Amino acid sequence: MNTIKTVLGYPRIGPARELKKAVEKYWSGDSDAAELETTARRLRADTWRDLAGRGLDVLPGNTFSYYDQMLDHVQLFGIVPDRFRGPSRLDTYFAMARGRDDVAPLELTKWFDTNYHYLVPELTEDTVFQLDPAKPLEDLTAARELGVDTRPVLIGPLTFLLLSKSVTPGFEPLSLLDRLLDAYADLLSQLESAGAEWVQLDEPALVQDRTPAELDALRRAYDRLATLTDRPRLLVATYFGDPGPALPVLTSTAVDGLAVDLVSAPGLVDQLAVLPSLRRKTVVAGVVDGRNVWRTHLGDALSTCTKLLGSVGQLAVSTSCSLQHVPYDVEAEDDLDPRVRERLAFARQKVDEVVVLGRALSEGPGVLVDLGNPSGGPVEESGLIREQSVRDRAAAIRPADRQRPPYDERRTAQESIGLPALATTTIGSFPQTADIRRARADLRTARIDAATYDELMRAEIARVIGLQEELGLDVLVHGEPERNDMVQYFAEQLDGFATTKHGWVQSYGSRCVRPPILYGEVSRPAPMTVPWTSYAQSLTERPVKGMLTGPVTILAWSFVRDDQPLAVTADQVALSLRDEVADLVSAGIRIVQVDEPALRELLPLRAAEQKAYLDWAVGAFRLATGGAPAGVQIHTHLCYSEFGAVIAGIDGLDADVTTLEAARSRMEILGDLAAAGFRRAVGPGVYDIHAPRVPSQEELADLIGRALAAVPGDRLWINPDCGLKTRGYAEVIPALRHLVEAARTARS
Repeated sequence: MNTIKTVLGYPRIGPARELKKAVEKYWSGDSDAAELETTARRLRADTWRDLAGRGLDVLPGNTFSYYDQMLDHVQLFGIVPDRFRGPSRLDTYFAMARGRDDVAPLELTKWFDTNYHYLVPELTEDTVFQLDPAKPLEDLTAARELGVDTRPVLIGPLTFLLLSKSVTPGFEPLSLLDRLLDAYADLLSQLESAGAEWVQLDEPALVQDRTPAELDALRRAYDRLATLTDRPRLLVATYFGDPGPALPVLTSTAVDGLAVDLVSAPGLVDQLAVLPSLRRKTVVAGVVDGRNVWRTHLGDALSTCTKLLGSVGQLAVSTSCSLQHVPYDVEAEDDLDPRVRERLAFARQKVDEVVVLGRALSEGPGVLVDLGNPSGGPVEESGLIREQSVRDRAAAIRPADRQRPPYDERRTAQESIGLPALATTTIGSFPQTADIRRARADLRTARIDAATYDELMRAEIARVIGLQEELGLDVLVHGEPERNDMVQYFAEQLDGFATTKHGWVQSYGSRCVRPPILYGEVSRPAPMTVPWTSYAQSLTERPVKGMLTGPVTILAWSFVRDDQPLAVTADQVALSLRDEVADLVSAGIRIVQVDEPALRELLPLRAAEQKAYLDWAVGAFRLATGGAPAGVQIHTHLCYSEFGAVIAGIDGLDADVTTLEAARSRMEILGDLAAAGFRRAVGPGVYDIHAPRVPSQEELADLIGRALAAVPGDRLWINPDCGLKTRGYAEVIPALRHLVEAARTARS
């Protein structure tokens, strides 16, 4: 059997973040659209050539994006809100992503349970879909001119509507399905005419719990699309889990192929092998993990694929999902411990795994030796993992270690901090200037020594403290100039982690991160933040917050070991943070913020699995903070997720103050908190820092007024949505000035 070799998607930022740099250069006015488009065309062509040269049979197309694939579909279907329309298509596109002057951008939230963010389409009952197929058609044509066959990738109609936002109360976007299918039908016809043999329709929403009405909509959608006379063959891709009840619905329709994630749902292969309807369809077996960086156990993956031989019409070997969630190439990481490095596979190595598995199915398992050691997996046999003292300490955790005194007792004890009503603060980081980045690079390359670097960072901290005092903020931060990233910084100081030099992954737009690799037992050799925070506190009479990243977020934004439950690893991280909290308190710090922006992100996609997750996730946070005395105020921060599903978890964290993203949604979360009986202090963000604009004092006052309608003033904090690291001082200073003045006006 000639097995097809493919992947569901690929990174698009460029091996050296070329797209990020080109987009930001365009935003700054240092280049024009023609230069940006030239860079984009080169990156696409280089990707196609590389993938074809590595042996894939069919390449995914239309996966390139200047910012986000959901945003691309807003333009594809002609549903751009009028407030964003600008002088050019590109300016309109970026206005939706970043806002313009006094126009706020579209909402931004997490793509299922990943750290990738998408922009949320806005729909009303009057929405008219007007197809604008220029992008996918141009992409298909450009690939064919290079002699490459691509399979255009689109967001499926169910997922697109289920992820969209109604801007009309009581209106359900799914009611627009028939109108949207008209646009899909037109698009499929045009793609077929342009030479597309297959089209991939991504439907990850099907691995979540879906109602009978939604499953009926799924059936109607694919019954209609599959019976079109002028269309390419249709591949429906589900990933991030088991499609469950959606599986028989999909397979009963006349779609030509189904892509499934056999990494997150390994038991699914047994169901597929006995479905008679698949004997006439192509099945794309996602046996190479598209989300983590460990090498595939090739023998196990081959065995999984073999189970499907003879049970399906055509078998393809693939990744579990798009490879956009992993870095490009592990060969660039020459500083990693060889015992860790040899067990890693980034995007290029995962393509090689797909290709050799496809060859093994056709030629026999002997070809697996072409990739060396076929065992893959984490570093359990390398001698790097086991640290018995860490395991012993985790085993000795008691329920009392996850408890603090009752909130009312804590609130009384914290009155001595002396904070006003509507206290103002920021979330932690201040802009990382070119001078800060240069100093970090100079330290890394030994152009300056550690003492000189420390002097530069102390000077920056002193400047930031002085600025905050001048602005009139009530609770200050040291600004985090020494931190490259809120997770990477801690990973570099904790045992059990490795960090990369070039392992960049897109988080949103031009924002890229380098997730650490968690390979072993986690412990803290020495204090990580105490010297910087203590120095900042020595410069001011106002309280300075200690700033830590929580255990769940450290796991969510790392590539984690998969040889033990996440709950076990989370407690190990939490114990290290508990020690850091204790040292901050001993140094005289009265307010400590432990950020958990990823609490919602790791929530399982099926409701039946969510309680168990929240139990250990909340437990890890409470273990990290449980040693803090009643008089120490514990803050936490959450951002850019749909919080409604984790209200109970947010409450369970038992933080004294919870700050969260709320500006783009205009305080929607507060209604959910009030309905849940949340009674501790809350700081809904009023300044959207992900848009390059300065909100007016009147705009901020309006948001504060909305917040006061839901939260009593003695429990309300005023703060931005998130850290200020990615912004510039030209925006931050006037925005914070407006924030402080709006809070003072409301306070008076």
